[in-house]
Amino acid sequence: MSHIVFCQKLQKEAEGLRFQLYPGDIGKRIFDNICQEAWTDWQKRQTMLINEHKMNMMNPDDRAILEKNMVDYLFNNIEPKIEGYVPEKK
Repeated sequence: MSHIVFCQKLQKEAEGLRFQLYPGDIGKRIFDNICQEAWTDWQKRQTMLINEHKMNMMNPDDRAILEKNMVDYLFNNIEPKIEGYVPEKK
């Protein structure tokens, strides 16, 4: 049975994540309020951010920066700053 959520990012009902992919309260919030489509979009931006800024996921500061960008993107509709990337208009 699929998990349907009202996606706060895309403002529509859609299939949610199959399980909580991120730990803690933020992970629960994502699981309850973000659809698979929005999460997949975030993963693409996350990869670009990590590569552009040469982030090391063993570094707590880099993880904190990435988490802030994730929350801003998913819940506050703020695009991460990725040089040369222009988000597609939906």
